Amino acid sequence: MADYAGLLRDHVTLTCRCVDRFFLQGYVPNLQSVGQVCKFLRWQRKVPIPSSAAFGKIGEGYVRDIERFAKDNAIPFQHFKKGESKEAVARPLIDAAAKEGGQGRVVLVGVAQEKASVWRSWPAKGQEKARHPHMEWARQMAFVNHYYSYLWDPDFGPAFIKTNAYAPWPVWVYLNGHEFAKRQLEKAGVAYEALDNGFRSCEDPCRLQQVCDRLGPGAVKSFWWRWCRRLPSPFTDADRRAGYIYELAFRQFEVSETCVFDRPQAGRAFFEGVIRDHLDIGRPEQVALIFDRKVTKRTPVAFRTKVITKGVDPQLHCYYRSARLKQYFKEHRALRTETVISDTRVLSSPVAVTTCSPRALCSARG
Repeated sequence: MADYAGLLRDHVTLTCRCVDRFFLQGYVPNLQSVGQVCKFLRWQRKVPIPSSAAFGKIGEGYVRDIERFAKDNAIPFQHFKKGESKEAVARPLIDAAAKEGGQGRVVLVGVAQEKASVWRSWPAKGQEKARHPHMEWARQMAFVNHYYSYLWDPDFGPAFIKTNAYAPWPVWVYLNGHEFAKRQLEKAGVAYEALDNGFRSCEDPCRLQQVCDRLGPGAVKSFWWRWCRRLPSPFTDADRRAGYIYELAFRQFEVSETCVFDRPQAGRAFFEGVIRDHLDIGRPEQVALIFDRKVTKRTPVAFRTKVITKGVDPQLHCYYRSARLKQYFKEHRALRTETVISDTRVLSSPVAVTTCSPRALCSARG
């Protein structure tokens, strides 16, 4: 059997490192404390008695704006059912918008009830019947309607922006780095073959890697402000001039390396070797295979380890604090290594950084 270095050197036709999926959360820094929300209502919106009821009226107007936006632009408006795949519903509409091209458009506005942190107020003890009661404030968790704007963007392709109508009106943004790279290659006239949301081949691999490396804050901010100007907002122009502007922060992001092999046998040999050599690291009590089905305690059959065949793809999972690494055989063609980071402080750890590469996994065995 060939060693790892030989397989990577002689049988890999394309290697691509790229930021994969990432989630951003938008928040307004000037609405994160009790004093700030009272200042916003009293002095910016001129509300005599700042309370969550005033926030409720702003939120109701925001919902009307979202519904009007969907109606005026002939955008489908749908309430998602519990357990329904939102992406599956939006995907055909996004694909149709991609074929049309242009400057991008929202293809679906979906509504789903989810938990969120919202500002609530109530009269202070002993102030219940006062004409101008002193209000107590706190952040509380509540199930509220969230509005998903699924869209196709000329730079990032498929994306969505999620928000709700409750103060402090957070937003969540989903983007995909591989889709960003595809759009840039198409604009440059560089041919490629897709591998799901990655790349199976590219006529100019160096150009592909340069495009992936170019993805940074500038492209993300450009996307954000492009859609901020087009989508409804709970904030008026006067609010924005007064400093009530969203800032973006990472909620979760994935980085990946994809090694496309010239034939499936070479990739499987690499992966099976990695699993075999890692069985003795820490002497794990359990080694499991991941099957293409959901297995629960009620599944009425027995399971035994068998020789890996079609329909059983091995996966290697590693965990470090809030980060996790997954390595698997993507579409029986490429070795995919993904590192998911949910806490940016983990980035300072050399373990979290080096586990992004299959070469690093091999070097752990010496």
